[in-house]
This record gives sequence, C-alpha cells and structure tokens, in this order.
Amino acid sequence: MAEELFTPFELGSLTLKNRVVMAPMTRCRAIGGVPNELMAEYYGQRAGGGLLITEGTAPSANGSGYARIPGLYLSDQVEGWKLVTRAVHEAGGLIFAQLMHVGRVGHPDNLPDGAELVAPSAIAAAGDQHTDTQGPQPRPTPREMTAQDVEDAIDEFVTAAQNARAAGFDGVELHGANGYLIDQFLNPGTNQRTDHWGGSVEKRGRFAVEVARRVAKAIGAARVGIRLSPNGAFNDVASYDGWEDAFTSYAAELGKLKLAYLHIVDHSSMGAPPVGDEVKARMQQAFGGPIILSGGYDRDRADEALGKGQGDLVAFGRPFLANPDLVERLAQRAELNDPDPSTFYTPDAKGYVDYPALAGGS
Repeated sequence: MAEELFTPFELGSLTLKNRVVMAPMTRCRAIGGVPNELMAEYYGQRAGGGLLITEGTAPSANGSGYARIPGLYLSDQVEGWKLVTRAVHEAGGLIFAQLMHVGRVGHPDNLPDGAELVAPSAIAAAGDQHTDTQGPQPRPTPREMTAQDVEDAIDEFVTAAQNARAAGFDGVELHGANGYLIDQFLNPGTNQRTDHWGGSVEKRGRFAVEVARRVAKAIGAARVGIRLSPNGAFNDVASYDGWEDAFTSYAAELGKLKLAYLHIVDHSSMGAPPVGDEVKARMQQAFGGPIILSGGYDRDRADEALGKGQGDLVAFGRPFLANPDLVERLAQRAELNDPDPSTFYTPDAKGYVDYPALAGGS
C-alpha cells in the first residue's frame, strides 16, 4: 500500500512535512481563559504532525461558554498563545488556531463578567453544560442576536484572527461544525430567522461565508481554513431534508474565497449519522481546494483515502491526544497508547502531557 500519509504537502505558502493533521480537541487547561506553559508543552510534544489545529478558542467573551477554554480576544491571551506557537515552531511544526464561538452551547457560569449566551434564534440546546462552580447545569435559552450582534460577531472573528497572527499562529480554522455558532446559522432547526441571515439555504449560509470572507481579507485566504460537519448531530443539531445539497452549496460559496482548506467532519465512527463518500466528493468538487478528512481514521484507511484522491490531509483526534509521537508510531506501525477519557477535560497535567513516547523515540 502507498504511504501517502507521510509525504509533504503544499498548503498555500506553507510546506507541511506530512499529511497528518492534529484535529482540534477541547482540553480545558486554560485556567482563566489564558494559555499557559502546560499547554505549550502539550502542543510542542505533538509538533511531529504536518499541521496542528488547536482546541476551540473563543473569539470573544460571549463565545467562551465552556469552563477553562482559551480565548484570543485579550492581550494576555495573545501573550499566552505565544508560548504555544514558539514551542511548536521550535520543534519544527506548524499550527493553526481554531476560532470557536459557542453560541447557545454554554452556560453563564462559564462566561466572563458582562458576557451572555447569544445565538441566531432563542432556542435552548438540550442537555447540561459542565461548570466548575455548580457542576452540570441545564443549558439556558440564549438571547436571539440582533442584526448588530451579528455584525459584531463577525468583527470579533476578524479581530481574533488578527490576534492569532500576532501570537505567531500560521493561520486559523473557523469552527463551522458540531453545533457551535456558525453551524447554528447553517441549520434550520437552530436558525429560524426571517431576516438577511436566515430562511433559505443561501441566507443561512451567509454568516459562515461572511465570516470567512472578512477573516480572509484581514489575514489572507491562504491562512484561513474552515471546518464543517454535514449531517452532524452534536450539541443538539439535527439532520434535515436537503442537507446534502445545502452543504454542497456552502462548499461552493466558500470555495470562491480560495481558502486554505475545507475540513469535513464525519463522526459516524462515534455513532453520529453518516455523511457518505458521495456527499464528501460533491463537497470536494464544489470547494475546489484542499480537503482535510476527519473521523475515525487509522493509518491504512487514511492512506487509502488519500490514494483515492478523496482528500489531501487526514486529521487524527484521540490517537493524537494519547500519542505525542503519533506520526512516528504510525510510520512504524507501533502500538498506540489508549486515551483516558476521565482526564480529557481536567485542569492539570495528568492525561495531558504524561502519555509516553516510544522508547528511544524523539
């Protein structure tokens, strides 16, 4: 079998040393919302990937609805991220910041003073949200965004992207997947607006496209990727009739911007509804640029997908979480460490920077 996974790839002006991407994964180690030395160690350990994508990072106070997630809207957050980007670059890696506005998926106890949960429509997400102060709490109904709120949110993404570049990131990924704010605009179950930003497929897609367009204008399209989750079911979003055509349309509109990549999420390996190779192929053709595939890949499946031209890069999540030297292990077909779910979102080093590397490895 070919070994496409370990070949370099030109992503805009960046040369990726391999096609292994570290998927964005929430880790909740940013005490007070500020990146720190522990996070720098974590990302630096994993710099063997061709591209690292950070955990979801809030572009604004309103967007930070989880406990201990980092942001990119305050000066001390920018300074904290410099520790991370320096560690990755010194280890020979490249890193994008994932910009994630949670929208309705959060809780006021996790928000800074003065912030509030906002969303396209005033529809609460089912389920509980962890808080460090009161434990699991029901997610409240968000305030429906005004037209000015929508414009402000777009501006916040732009500023956060500029802050990311100031912090040393090689680019940004816009989180348009998994039921967060951009995805909330795309989905008719969470976007029941009747104005410029809701209704038809085109109008529901405007927020995603406009965020991408303005961020690309601010930092360069070749430094901007976007992640989408067609047929996703995470965070209480539901499938709907015509989603295949809708996401093909979104891919086409985003493709006109000549972004760095489109990151397609397929969580069917974890029990989510399947996306299907045909839909991915339609999105790939419509987008016309590099594609990152994500969702339960191992080495052989990744090589097969790359060999068939189904994508250009493959993202690995939990295997990268538990294996700081994942690329080396994949190349050697070495045994992988198993991840420990009990430490995924805890605040300290255990289950974060203490997974062992191969004996004698780099």
